[in-house]
Amino acid sequence: MKNEPHEKIHHHRHPEIITRLKRAEGHLRSTIEMVVNVRSCLEIAQQLQAVENAIANARKILIQEHIDHCLEEAAGHIPTDARELLKEFKAVTKFL
Repeated sequence: MKNEPHEKIHHHRHPEIITRLKRAEGHLRSTIEMVVNVRSCLEIAQQLQAVENAIANARKILIQEHIDHCLEEAAGHIPTDARELLKEFKAVTKFL
């Protein structure tokens, strides 16, 4: 049995995710150039950290967006008392 693809939904934070991924892409291009040009390991490591941070931030936004919109869409209206638990769950995503 094949999984059915989810409906394509454009959320309001997708442009922010795209911006962060493009930033990661730019950092990665710079990192490659640094390796080609035999820059110092410290500089390359710093640039790689920038790549990782940009991707991690994009992932965090995507997960939070999913929690905010897709989960409620699938589960239906979420009562106010359950929203606090959801808020806490969302806060935990920053540790991913």
